[in-house]
Amino acid sequence: MRAAIIPARGGSKRIPRKNIRDFCGKPMISWSIDVAKASDCFDKIIVSTDDQEIADIARKLGAEVPFMRPPELSDDYTPTTPVIQHAVQWLNANERKVCYACCIYATAPFLSVKDLQTGWKLISESEYDYTFSVTSFAFPIQRAIRITQQGHLAMFNPAHLTTRSQDLEDAWHDAGQFYWGTAEAWCEDRAIFGGGAAPVKVTRYRVQDIDTFEDWTRAEWMFRAMQAKGGMQ
Repeated sequence: MRAAIIPARGGSKRIPRKNIRDFCGKPMISWSIDVAKASDCFDKIIVSTDDQEIADIARKLGAEVPFMRPPELSDDYTPTTPVIQHAVQWLNANERKVCYACCIYATAPFLSVKDLQTGWKLISESEYDYTFSVTSFAFPIQRAIRITQQGHLAMFNPAHLTTRSQDLEDAWHDAGQFYWGTAEAWCEDRAIFGGGAAPVKVTRYRVQDIDTFEDWTRAEWMFRAMQAKGGMQ
């Protein structure tokens, strides 16, 4: 079985009720659920939550909430992997054996059907442990600068002071949208950022962390602009 697992706990501090807060006319989590459904990649789409209101909304949107996440996996410090492990193990014990699980974040309105399908194709036709979305840094990280304790500026890597940008290697970072993984990789806690993972490249204008109200406002501007141009590409 291929399962989409959407983590959505209820205790967001910086943006209260972030996972179900209205984003461009719909609860934020609905964008992730809708793309998961439209991708036709999954036998089951579940939401892992500790919050009854989130569970009720998720069910109305067409996802399943077959269990409530235990408190020990619902605090501010719980990483993603144990949440996915718990969901996979619950499904294995109570429903059907999971072969592949895709973690989809509830706050990923820029996620596209095509990217999910690309990730599935990569992992299903190879021996990768994971495939996930990445995007490039807009500025060469080799020429990054820092502010010292004295308030001065200094380069992290002075050797590249005069190196042309086009001569520097591109650097990439996690886009924070989805992570396809084999059930074994999740349950054995294999490293996501390692040699067993393959990238799904996402253009920079479809990537936005949403951790603050400023992020939220920027994301809505970006989303509306893309919708006006025909949606996700």
